[in-house]
Amino acid sequence: MISMEDWVTIRNLRTKNPSLGTRTIALMLGVSRNTVKKALLREEIPLYNRGEKKINEHIVPFVDFIKDSFLKKNLKASRILKDIKSKGYKGSQYALYAYIREILKPIKDDVTKTTPNAFMHYETKPAEQMQYDWSPYTVTIGGNLVKINVHQTILGFSRYKFYDVSLNVSGSDVYTALEESFIFFGGVCERIQVDNATVFITNASKDNLVWNPRFLSLCGLYGIKPTRSMPAHPWSKGKVESVFSYLETHFISGNEFTSFEDLRYRLKQFQNEHNLEIHGTTKQVSKILFEKEEQSFLKPLPINPITGELKRYVGFKEEFRKVTSECLVSYKGNKYSVPHYFASKEVWLRVLYGTTLQIYSSKNKLIATHTISLKKGEVIVNKEHFSGYRNENSFDSIAVSISRVLKRFSSYINIHKFIENIKIQKRINPAYHLYKIVNLFEYYNDADCIMAMEEAISLNVYSYSIIKGTITNHKSIKQEELNLFNIKLPQANIKRDLGDYKL
Repeated sequence: MISMEDWVTIRNLRTKNPSLGTRTIALMLGVSRNTVKKALLREEIPLYNRGEKKINEHIVPFVDFIKDSFLKKNLKASRILKDIKSKGYKGSQYALYAYIREILKPIKDDVTKTTPNAFMHYETKPAEQMQYDWSPYTVTIGGNLVKINVHQTILGFSRYKFYDVSLNVSGSDVYTALEESFIFFGGVCERIQVDNATVFITNASKDNLVWNPRFLSLCGLYGIKPTRSMPAHPWSKGKVESVFSYLETHFISGNEFTSFEDLRYRLKQFQNEHNLEIHGTTKQVSKILFEKEEQSFLKPLPINPITGELKRYVGFKEEFRKVTSECLVSYKGNKYSVPHYFASKEVWLRVLYGTTLQIYSSKNKLIATHTISLKKGEVIVNKEHFSGYRNENSFDSIAVSISRVLKRFSSYINIHKFIENIKIQKRINPAYHLYKIVNLFEYYNDADCIMAMEEAISLNVYSYSIIKGTITNHKSIKQEELNLFNIKLPQANIKRDLGDYKL
């Protein structure tokens, strides 16, 4: 049976550095690969049998919950008492504290003694080093379990911290979180400590280290030197790892959120409160220490000398799009509007936190921002993007077009349905589409036009080109088109005298 110490150590190593294989972990700890595999598969901590101890009857129904809260989540006894009371616990505070003190605390103490240090503290000079990492969590958002990723950057000297959160953890998400932290601090340190994730390093070999070129571009823009934690020492980012532990026990555990925006807002509140606490190592308030002794030593952010604006990192260009003539771009099954003067032009997309779509012009100018829809087939429109659009196109107002078509087809029972459906489906610019269709109908008789409108309603397609194709393939030429010169043709029943045909 796997020992509790091995279980904790193995899972600690894998959590801190998911890229470590079972063979590497086995060699590091001097255990078999089977032991490593069993530890990774086993979710519950293996407990020592310390002999029979009578457990208070009120504690018994909550034993598993208390073990999980104290041994795995590191929650305080007072917090656990509050939680089990909400679940119906009727026992005394003393009974719970006695159970934790006599049975669970010795187990945790054994683990602490036998588990290698998760990290080593070492002190750095002001603005010498900053550390970054992210950690995945599962939280309840709007009643649903959602996987999130919390990003954290911390200054090594003052322990001043920045938090951010995203649904994804792509290169863009990581670089965005880093850049936002640099802006939050108002500068950068001499170097930044990261792990061996592929967003930072493409080859983690000790003899042939290869940095991710996109990460190097970010570091180059901000003038910061990248350094990494060694592959076999995932605990070397001690300052940032310890803060994640605090985050889990004081913010993640036991919290629910109404929306992703609520999660971000409350995380920022937690960040600000945490920065105002006295740090256990420095014995000073992180924010005050930062402002007094570290902020002035940070390297300044890059500024465009012409515009005076901050130079933002744009090395994360990933997805180019061509804007449609209707001023829309497509992204994952939905369409999003851009200002009308970018119609038919190329733009590129940037996704923030997995929730926000930013659209940039080819000259790297932000032109539109949308909240990403989780549905499919949606058209997300900012009406301001079409301000002045109709006036720049030579077609009548929608009121004029509606008046024309109603006057001509007043007897057609579905004419109002046809007009309303155009306005709904072509809501970006219904006046333009209706204007073209009404002008098209001028060249065809009522029956053909009504046939085309019926076909459009049955297919629920109101594109001008589709309606034109339908009507031209089934048209009956107007009588007026045949009688171009208004000449009356002879009738078939005309009788002539036979003498007219004599030679």
